[in-house]
Amino acid sequence: MATAQVLVLVTAGLSLARAGPVPTSRPTTAWRACDFGRFKSLSPRELEAFKKAKDALENSLKTWSCTTRPFPRNRDLRQLQVWERPVALEAELALTLKVLGTMADASHGDILDQPLHTLRHIHSELQACVSAQPTPGPQPRGRLHHWLHRLQEASKKESQSCLEASVLFNLFRLLKKDLECVASGDLCVRVTSNPKST
Repeated sequence: MATAQVLVLVTAGLSLARAGPVPTSRPTTAWRACDFGRFKSLSPRELEAFKKAKDALENSLKTWSCTTRPFPRNRDLRQLQVWERPVALEAELALTLKVLGTMADASHGDILDQPLHTLRHIHSELQACVSAQPTPGPQPRGRLHHWLHRLQEASKKESQSCLEASVLFNLFRLLKKDLECVASGDLCVRVTSNPKST
């Protein structure tokens, strides 16, 4: 009888060991900083290509309206933890690439060639960084979850004209503010206040 009890306890112990740690709201191991320093400032040639594309495309925008704002004005990556910022930026870039890619296929291919090339390169670097982290990380919670959900819902529910306008108006904030913050890592000082994220 005693032997049977010991076997049950050992089996239960091994099962718990295999189950691994309980997920938490933070990564279980340290976030490995990624080398985005080269993206702190894009070259004048790259920025000029973005400016030309943005100016030309804004002139072609039709009447549009959005149920929600995919990129709220008061959204600031500094409100997130350092390890959350690349995740948020990767989602922002994914939607931007999807919308600009559709616009390029429609009729604006040439003027978007260089911007799309640059954005795809940055996006691939971000994806490699996020996927190379020591654990898959926790499920997004709090503000990060809210932002990711907003982008996902916008891509499903908003009209193409709304998405085009939102992406174009957000383009230089993405390139100059959000990208620079992610590239700066810990040097992009976190905002401690708690402004509304809508």
